[in-house]
Amino acid sequence: MRERPVGPSAFPVIPPLSALRQHSDSNMAVSIAKCLASYVYILLISLIFPHVFADNAVGDSPHRRFEYKYSFKGPHLTQSDGRIPFWIHTGNAIPSSDQIRITPSLRSQKGSVWTKSPVSFEHWEAEVAFRVSGRGRMGADGLAIWFTAGQGLEGPVYGAADQWNGVGIFFDSFDNDGKKNNPAVLVVGNNGKLFYDHQNDGTTQSLGTCLRDFRNKPYPVRAKITYYRKSLSVFINNGFTPDRDDYEFCTRVENMIIPDTGYFGISAATGGLADDHDVLSFLVFRLAEPGQNLPPPEKEIPKEEKDKYQEEFENFQQELDKRKEEFQKEHPDVQGQPIEDLFESVNDREIRQVFEGQNRIHLEIKQLNRQLAMILDEQRRYVSVITEEISKRSSQAQSGQAPTHEMETIINTQQEVLRNLNEVRDSLSGSLKQLAMGQQQGNAGGLGSYETVQHFNDIKEHLHVVKRSIEHIIQKNVNPAEKVKCPELPPLTACLSTTHFVVFIVVQSLLFFGYIMYKSQQEAAAKKFF
Repeated sequence: MRERPVGPSAFPVIPPLSALRQHSDSNMAVSIAKCLASYVYILLISLIFPHVFADNAVGDSPHRRFEYKYSFKGPHLTQSDGRIPFWIHTGNAIPSSDQIRITPSLRSQKGSVWTKSPVSFEHWEAEVAFRVSGRGRMGADGLAIWFTAGQGLEGPVYGAADQWNGVGIFFDSFDNDGKKNNPAVLVVGNNGKLFYDHQNDGTTQSLGTCLRDFRNKPYPVRAKITYYRKSLSVFINNGFTPDRDDYEFCTRVENMIIPDTGYFGISAATGGLADDHDVLSFLVFRLAEPGQNLPPPEKEIPKEEKDKYQEEFENFQQELDKRKEEFQKEHPDVQGQPIEDLFESVNDREIRQVFEGQNRIHLEIKQLNRQLAMILDEQRRYVSVITEEISKRSSQAQSGQAPTHEMETIINTQQEVLRNLNEVRDSLSGSLKQLAMGQQQGNAGGLGSYETVQHFNDIKEHLHVVKRSIEHIIQKNVNPAEKVKCPELPPLTACLSTTHFVVFIVVQSLLFFGYIMYKSQQEAAAKKFF
């Protein structure tokens, strides 16, 4: 076996560390220069040919066209006979001028609305605004949006027929399987042969799902359903803000095959629990791929139907003009006044409620201030009577009588009570001044939420000071009686006794603070709805 020579030539030559650093720095500089050159090149191309990049940016956006015959929206959603133009309603559905109540909040209710004419769009988009509201923490059963080959007017699946041929987007409120995965949004397809799996909330059949709480929201919940290039996408606006375009992605189903011709529908159902299922609008848009022209709109509606709508519109216009004249005759002082000034806005209502709450607190503190003034007067009378009695006894001092030391202690205690009561009165006066300042600021330019909270915190602190001062007064007024045995005084029928004073102060304090806490809870509960 040949041995490997050992020596300087047997190992590779390692360059010095400074050379390695210079080499890496030069490579990094070259790479940065290449990147900058490529960015500059792309920027120049985009400036020279801007239309190329613009076409690529909007190339995937389809063209939209609103289809009124497959849509409804308030106000004046229904006709005079209670029917919805181009739609039919069944079951317990109740149409009104501004919405359709698919089911009321009663047990075991079912209802649905469906388009009269079939839809034969290759690509489409539907925007639905609805509310699901109920008293309890849980609701049932839910609401469904349909595109099926036939009208499923009534059945066990959220108020519509089972074994449908098409797709349904289910807003499931009740947790049937007990997995605590509701409320949820599910996309379920069917070829007309499958039965819906109620026991598992359709999870075994769903093609896509997302957890969204859509019950009892301050604003309407909105769903955008897009079927484009055999891809079904669902977006949800959770109803926390008034922004109608604030959508969040829910789910997407690729390679979705649905019937070429079908009907749009909305259904809902209730069970042992019940919710109000209200649909405010259902808007359908026809989509076309970029570069393709939308087909021409359908021909005009028949003359008989057109005359009927025209006559109904004229009657409605005449009725509206008649009501306007009657209103102007009954209210001549508001003629020419903008209609917006006749109604109270949300901000004005909130400011009014804050001012009303402050006025109530102001009145309660004023009443407490008057009661404290009465107590001060009674206490002064009590001190003056004791002082006179001490002066009489000191002039007729004899041996064996009660020492003047104990009487001086009583006088000092009563004077301290007077001082504490004066401090309480000053604190209440400060609270009244702060309330008056808050009202002046609100009348000057509107009271912001931060200033309102700050004023209420200051008032709360002053009230705590009042409470502590009263407790201190009670302790000071009780302890001397326990330690010092006062001499007997002549009966005074018109004087306020210590026991009555203490009981009066405690009862008044408890009533006042209980009233303040009750009012604050009532106002907090009322503000949740605004």
